[in-house]
Amino acid sequence: MTLNEIAKKMCAKGKGILAADESTGTIAKRFKSINVENLEKNRLIFRQTLFNASAMKDFIGGVILFDETIKQKTTLGPSIPELISQHGSIPGIKVDKGAKPLAGSNEETVTEGLDGLRERLKEYFDLGARFTKWRAVYTISNKYPSSQSIKSNAHALARYAALVQESGMVPIVEPEVLMDGSHNIEKCYQVTTDVLNECYNELEIHRVDLKGTVLKPNMVIPGSECKDKSSSEEIAKKTLDCLKKNVPNDVPGIAFLSGGQSEIESSKNLNEINKINDTNFLITFSYGRGLQASALKEFGKNQESIENIQKAFNHRAKMNGLSSKGEWSEKLEKDSAA
Repeated sequence: MTLNEIAKKMCAKGKGILAADESTGTIAKRFKSINVENLEKNRLIFRQTLFNASAMKDFIGGVILFDETIKQKTTLGPSIPELISQHGSIPGIKVDKGAKPLAGSNEETVTEGLDGLRERLKEYFDLGARFTKWRAVYTISNKYPSSQSIKSNAHALARYAALVQESGMVPIVEPEVLMDGSHNIEKCYQVTTDVLNECYNELEIHRVDLKGTVLKPNMVIPGSECKDKSSSEEIAKKTLDCLKKNVPNDVPGIAFLSGGQSEIESSKNLNEINKINDTNFLITFSYGRGLQASALKEFGKNQESIENIQKAFNHRAKMNGLSSKGEWSEKLEKDSAA
């Protein structure tokens, strides 16, 4: 498959991306919340249970993995990438090394991981990965994000994307404007505009073929502490307008992060965006908590109850699959969960 074909398959109508790339530290927090010990065995069992669910075939186009996970063999026989591929989904890998303090602006971060990346990409390709992910993080406050943060992160994202395409994989470009803070939706719109502009400027400089990329952005949404809440309809209009004005038409797919939204909010907002989507973009989801939160609760109740864990995951995957086509409703949400 060409890079463009891979990108389109990841974001195919009715399908989206499962973000299962939590670091060992992040999954430790999730497991602590359900009183499960953070052991490699438990991490493997939880993830392979999701990857072997029936929803994988119908609603999941790609799965983002963590370094540990892509190298694991399941208790079912195949390796993790093989299991994902067997269900018709594409294995991918998170390759950044995390957000570190930005020199000169220590309250902000820049994402690291470029050193040795070319060699790591070859290893991941050989393990079965066909796409990758790199996340940049931007905070909104009275003085942030600074132009230094916007430029530094865009430059790193572009260098990463160029190396990934050189290695025969599709780069997911993830510039996340965090929803932490009291800013309103207009401020989020402006910052997201500035971030996307700089990212695509750098991607052009680095000769990245946009037809072989996927964008993973935040929705344009008020800060979590903002008193002025926005309706799903307003979020959808602002988000789509921001994308139309700032994302080049060559980009085949846009897969939103859930970024602190609840499972229902992330489905509802994605649905509203797709109801008014008059672009050529395949607009879908790349959710972690938005797909896994309910399944994780079931795992906490009984780690051996594969049926209940998969039922919870299947439901959320189906709901988000409907949202990616603009066909979700609160009635379907309730009826399907019953």
